[in-house]
Amino acid sequence: MAGNKLTQEKVIQFCHDNTICDFLNADIVPMENGGVRLELEVKSQHSNCYDILHGGVITTMADTAMGAACYCRNKKVVTVSMTTEFMHAVKIGTRIFTDAKILHDGNQIMICECGILDATGFLYAKINATFFVIEKVAE
Repeated sequence: MAGNKLTQEKVIQFCHDNTICDFLNADIVPMENGGVRLELEVKSQHSNCYDILHGGVITTMADTAMGAACYCRNKKVVTVSMTTEFMHAVKIGTRIFTDAKILHDGNQIMICECGILDATGFLYAKINATFFVIEKVAE
């Protein structure tokens, strides 16, 4: 991993320190590029009254994954704005994961996108967000 990035262990700990991951029972999975992704087996506890995944779970997973991507770049951020495009319902029993990418890595503003996919690459939702950098993190 490049010298200007935090270790993967610190990023994984950052995700575990974010108690929403544990609340959702989301798995934090290391990636080959040094980052992480969130994975979730959708259960009834994650569903809305139509027995499909609640949109709030999707946006929470994406927000957390994009925050972790920013943390990989040694920055603590808060969300300024986030737009979610829900394309397909996620049924109970489906395993989904995040695919967060940084589009702009500025000193004060970071812009990210995140897909919510299944193992076949089927895209359920696409999320774009702007983050404000509140602090740089020491390596």
